[in-house]
Amino acid sequence: MQGNEATVFYDQHCRLCHASVAFIRKRDKHQRFAFEPLQTTRGQEVASKAGLDPSQPGSLVLEQAGQCYVRSDGALRIARGLRQPWPILVVFRVIPRPLRDVVYDWVARNRYRWFGRYEMPND
Repeated sequence: MQGNEATVFYDQHCRLCHASVAFIRKRDKHQRFAFEPLQTTRGQEVASKAGLDPSQPGSLVLEQAGQCYVRSDGALRIARGLRQPWPILVVFRVIPRPLRDVVYDWVARNRYRWFGRYEMPND
């Protein structure tokens, strides 16, 4: 991947999500990833395409080469595109996706309580 070949859609209200975007940007030396909130019109379209409720984003969405990846699949694909040592996280793909997603969903359900929430105008 070279130069914004994938877009990470994230919950703009989520402090953990904002921290994750900053983490990715810092480690994305080839600028492979673009970022857009799920709350935008395009973000809501992509969320729907990925099978998510656009009004209740509980996962990031990675859109890459016309495909959408959510939950742990999206996170592991992002890790693969970062500088070392983060690509090593793909070893977690040996764990069945339903088990990986249980952990992902647990964090997603608790992210506002643990990390806080940004209130946006017009909420």
